[in-house]
Amino acid sequence: MKKQKITEKTGIMDALEINPDAANLLAEAGLGCLGCAMAHFETLEQGLAAHGFNKKEIKEIIEGLNK
Repeated sequence: MKKQKITEKTGIMDALEINPDAANLLAEAGLGCLGCAMAHFETLEQGLAAHGFNKKEIKEIIEGLNK
């Protein structure tokens, strides 16, 4: 079965289910998503943008989550 791809529209909690290492990768980027109540409602794009990441940085982080 092919692994589901993470996109900027993927919910934060969904990304954590798709890639169990996502929590560590997001923490390395400066996000403590597991402790944030908004992680249950926001997409990766929304969460990263709220923390000041630009579109290029968001794209790079998402590419890392898919590796």
